[in-house]
Amino acid sequence: MSQLLGIFLDVLAPVFLLVLLGYLAGPRLQLEARTLSRFAYFILTPAFVFNILSRTRIEAGLAGRMIAFITVVYLGSVLVAFVVARLLRRSTEMTAAYVMIASFGNVGNFGLPIIQFAEGEAALGAATVYFLANLVLAFVICVSAANVSRGFNLKMAGQVFRTPALIALVPAILLNWANIQLPPVMSRPVELLSGALIPTMLVVLGAQLAAAGLPKISTDLLVSSAIRLVSGPVLAFALVGWFALPKLEAGVGILQASMPAAVLVSIIALENDLLPEFVTTTVLFSNLASVVSLAVVLLLIM
Repeated sequence: MSQLLGIFLDVLAPVFLLVLLGYLAGPRLQLEARTLSRFAYFILTPAFVFNILSRTRIEAGLAGRMIAFITVVYLGSVLVAFVVARLLRRSTEMTAAYVMIASFGNVGNFGLPIIQFAEGEAALGAATVYFLANLVLAFVICVSAANVSRGFNLKMAGQVFRTPALIALVPAILLNWANIQLPPVMSRPVELLSGALIPTMLVVLGAQLAAAGLPKISTDLLVSSAIRLVSGPVLAFALVGWFALPKLEAGVGILQASMPAAVLVSIIALENDLLPEFVTTTVLFSNLASVVSLAVVLLLIM
């Protein structure tokens, strides 16, 4: 129990305190969560991806196994969500909501800072690879699920490959491969923007949770949240041995597979008018409940 308390205080509490800061300050300071989130999405996130991946040395074969691992785990969670929703005889729209929630972990807002505190700066490179892999997979699945009643929209799915984080990936890999270092006049602004990403995302998350209000508990909320918080780590622990990952990359991958639902899921649901109130409420609840599930996962891998 003392070890669990230590994990909570040292790793999770700093993250949730910044979320709480955003939750309290957002309404009082009238923070525009959408403006801040767009700033993080279009400027801070690509700067972070470029800064980390242009300097991190990850062997190509290892990166491929990491991407395969996180993809298989999240696809497994999606399959669990679909089967459970069908067994419960949920509507097509509710089934799509289950799938969206299962497919998109909060690997950015929560995953990056929690892994940084738990494993140190050296783990951020691996965490970023997992973050980008889930980003691509989740966007395709979420857009497909959200449009299931209207037919698959290939144009919308293709937008994922024009996201700023993925665009920044290309020059980062090229500079890394060529072992080129940018001059300080270029690298230092990127480093400053990169350092601002994690605190900004956590404060924005708190402001977004404050705007969403208290969640209304329902069976679907509890079941879909449990699928995201339980199936991810269970599948990750069960499958990680198949991919021959080193200890650090394995632990980081398990953590990224255990994250609650991402805030972007609620944005996609809102844009596509797919049960936006239910999806937003579930995202809120799963993030709050993850304080328990993530503490258990951290205890098992540390």
